[in-house]
Amino acid sequence: MKKAIVSAALTVATLALCSCGAPRIGALYTDISAPLTATTAVGTKVGTATSTTYLGLVATGDASINAAKKNGGITTVSSVDEKVHSILGIVTTYTTTVHGN
Repeated sequence: MKKAIVSAALTVATLALCSCGAPRIGALYTDISAPLTATTAVGTKVGTATSTTYLGLVATGDASINAAKKNGGITTVSSVDEKVHSILGIVTTYTTTVHGN
């Protein structure tokens, strides 16, 4: 019984530490959107870029502002937002959304 309690405690601690690189990530579930930057300009185009992390160990993709600009055909940026979605830290998706012209 004692081994099971210690094992469970270590598992919870490990899951909690998986999100150390991104402080707004919940250990169990995350679904947040947040602004990164904005200007007074109004944009009519939208571009997005996404990257994905698996178990906090492997990360793939390009969620940079430049990738989102390229995907939306944007040259002048008016605002940038980010979205993070994670379930148990197993799969975490980061999406950057750029508005501009």
